[in-house]
Amino acid sequence: MTPTIQRLTPAEFVMLVPVLVDLYIEAMEYAPSMRPQRIRVWKGEVRSPGFTAVAAIDANEVVGVAYGFLGTRERWWDRQLVRAMEENGGLSQIDRAMLHNYFEVAEVHVSPSRQGDGIGSRLLAELLRGVPARWALLSTPEVAGEANNAFSLYRKFGFVDVARHFYYEGDRRPFAILALDLHSSTG
Repeated sequence: MTPTIQRLTPAEFVMLVPVLVDLYIEAMEYAPSMRPQRIRVWKGEVRSPGFTAVAAIDANEVVGVAYGFLGTRERWWDRQLVRAMEENGGLSQIDRAMLHNYFEVAEVHVSPSRQGDGIGSRLLAELLRGVPARWALLSTPEVAGEANNAFSLYRKFGFVDVARHFYYEGDRRPFAILALDLHSSTG
């Protein structure tokens, strides 16, 4: 059965956060001990400017989630983004333009048992539809040869490298930071 992609109101998102965080923990292979902290953070995200969330629902079960918001200089991730750009040789003119007009794709996750079914593509397309920003930016764990569903999805959409092998404090894995020019994308 093909899941329905549904936009979530902030209230619906908050109500579903425990289920969504469980999906995130499973998909990212994080320790379940981080659940309470992630629930708290995700519930707070609805107050971010431009907050948008979508879910994939199949037989009344959430099998995917994607959400994001407009980037702002006050956010932790924006500071990480600047640090990654600086470590990557300094801020270029394009980097500076991105920092002033981007949508942060905070999370895109599909239940591991449903990955590869096109759900992530449908979630990302709906999430980015009508975004009031020039750029979409995200980060994803590095994988040898980009050989996973996440990289395949982002490359299909046209995301390009901003920084590679970037380390966030508290995570031992390297991450890639990717960008999509929404004015020239075809998704």
